[in-house]
Amino acid sequence: MKRYASEDIRNIALIGHGTAGKTTLAEAMLHVTEKTGRMGSVDDGSAAFDYLEEEIDKGFSVSMAVGFVEHKGTKVNVLDTPGFADFAGEVAAALRVVDATVVVVHASGGIEVGTERGWRQAQERDLPRFLFVNQMDRENVDFDSVLSSLRERWGNGVAPYSLPIGSGEDFKGVVDVLGGKAYLSSGKADGVVEEAEIPAELDAAFQSASEALMEAAAESDDTLLEKYFEEGTLSRDDMVRGLRSGVAAGKVYPVFCGCAVKNTGVRRLLDAVADLCPSALDVGTYRALDSDGGEIEEAIQPEGSGVALVFKTQVERHVGELAFVRVFSGRISAGADVRNLNRSESERLGHISALQAKDKVEIGEAVAGDIVALVKLKHTHTGDTLAVNAGANLVAPPRFPAPLLANAIRAKSKADEDKIGGALAKLRQEDPTVHVTADPELKQTVISGMGEVHLDLLTKRLQTRYGVEVEISQPRIGYRETIKGKAEAHYRHKKQSGGRGQFADVHIRLESTPRGSGYEFVNAIVGGVVPGKFIPAVNKGVQELLPEGVLAGYPIIDLKVTLYDGGFHAVDSSEMAFKIAARQAMRRAFMDAKPILLEPILNVAVTIPESFMGSVMGDLTSRRGRTQGMDPDGAFTTIRAEVPEAEMYRYSTHLRSMTGGRGAYTSTVSHHEEVPGDIAPKVIEAAKAAKAESE
Repeated sequence: MKRYASEDIRNIALIGHGTAGKTTLAEAMLHVTEKTGRMGSVDDGSAAFDYLEEEIDKGFSVSMAVGFVEHKGTKVNVLDTPGFADFAGEVAAALRVVDATVVVVHASGGIEVGTERGWRQAQERDLPRFLFVNQMDRENVDFDSVLSSLRERWGNGVAPYSLPIGSGEDFKGVVDVLGGKAYLSSGKADGVVEEAEIPAELDAAFQSASEALMEAAAESDDTLLEKYFEEGTLSRDDMVRGLRSGVAAGKVYPVFCGCAVKNTGVRRLLDAVADLCPSALDVGTYRALDSDGGEIEEAIQPEGSGVALVFKTQVERHVGELAFVRVFSGRISAGADVRNLNRSESERLGHISALQAKDKVEIGEAVAGDIVALVKLKHTHTGDTLAVNAGANLVAPPRFPAPLLANAIRAKSKADEDKIGGALAKLRQEDPTVHVTADPELKQTVISGMGEVHLDLLTKRLQTRYGVEVEISQPRIGYRETIKGKAEAHYRHKKQSGGRGQFADVHIRLESTPRGSGYEFVNAIVGGVVPGKFIPAVNKGVQELLPEGVLAGYPIIDLKVTLYDGGFHAVDSSEMAFKIAARQAMRRAFMDAKPILLEPILNVAVTIPESFMGSVMGDLTSRRGRTQGMDPDGAFTTIRAEVPEAEMYRYSTHLRSMTGGRGAYTSTVSHHEEVPGDIAPKVIEAAKAAKAESE
């Protein structure tokens, strides 16, 4: 394939709601630029971009896919991302390495949940945004209505770059507002169009759109604005220059329309990407990390030493681990040695390939701005920086979202137990939104992900890829035990079985202490009734009981234990005897000191459109939540609340259902509080039953 300089490379991500047609648009781009002889289809499983078995089976994207097209002297790397919220990590990875986005909008659905989410993510990263109103051939679509809603939501910078000719069954093609021409479609997926004059019935709409586009171009450049005021018009070249500046600055959002499945309007979008989308050199800098981990801006040096970021890794059959890489500065070459700066390891670069969805085109080197694939790297994973110069700074990695749903996971068989650890580690390396923790206290392994669909997919991958069958269940809650009162207890341990016996007499006092103060032991022995050499054994005996609990088998926290009296035998007393006596005295005193169960409380922040405020707040209250405040932000409001962890299982799924997918939340552990009296007995009973079953 042709070699492209950095200034001729464009990187775009297709983002938006599921079912808007992002993958079909990507397929159309390949076909219209003759990268494929036949346009792939999501419906029949022939889509080049949806090639994973899970995607063919489910009929929607679960992973980001990368392809490229060559158009108007540029190489356009196209990153097709999933629209389903469970795979938000794939979107985060894509947005870290592209220089612009295309927000795909369903013509009949307008602004949907995924549309808002995609726009917000691109906005947070200061990425230029194009909009493509897709599926104009559907019934009852109204482009003007969709355009109005886009402008109402995101301002007058939303400017139509193309207009539809008809709609629904009568959709025939598009008008190129900048070029002043109409393009009529054959109605098939071949991408063949016929250039024509603009239909008379669209003259008024064309004039209005043309003026809006000209004003948008003028307002993006002071020189052009002055020229526009003086002459009342701008040339096409002036408009392209102004729009390019406006798009890069995030002031202009060109809107295109078409029907990807019939390959209509797609070439006009690609024209604009080639003309208006910034290259890596136009962006000029990239985010890096200094030696203290602080974020800095590094200049892109096309001829400097190569610096690249691994933004995704994927396991493929017959290939192994495939690393998706964006070169941010300089160039990398096949056969060269580079340094993994995160792991202080060297890597030899073998084959370097341009990605064409599941296919790869081998190339000798990759320049700044390009996105390529590397294979057979030994030490490198997602988020790592590869650099020719070992003294280079790390590239700032993608900001992956925190997982929202956790499940306990265990192997079904003993044979699988030996394999599950390694298999989970490989899933984690491939997908950074997967978190795996082994909890020794609760004796369980917990896998966390972005939602039920995500975790279900991971479970199936464990079986199909690694031959590990697992069982999934609700994670146990990290309850705690403590006391509210004060009590004393005495225990005499005496055992005689021939020869030397065992004797220890312990008197202890238990008192509650403020939450978070921990465990305190006080030696109040006077007169040597318990020799000093046995005092540590009493303390140790009590401490050994703390993690085991007394009430329900949960760790004991926040209490003061005072040893105030006791007795010993000159021959039969020992450290072991005093440890046993201390444990038993502790058990007795604990149950007499008004024992209670504590549960973890989460700080929860739920972000929703205002229209869902009442239902979401009511739901949080039903979960024993306490609202701490509300923070409005435009059309959205964030509700801050404290909610028991036990009430939040599968909350992400419930919130999506309740808000039509428009809600999102985060949570962190805050503190522990007493479990209400009507709930505590159930928890204690369940804990005892689980212990009996395990024994």
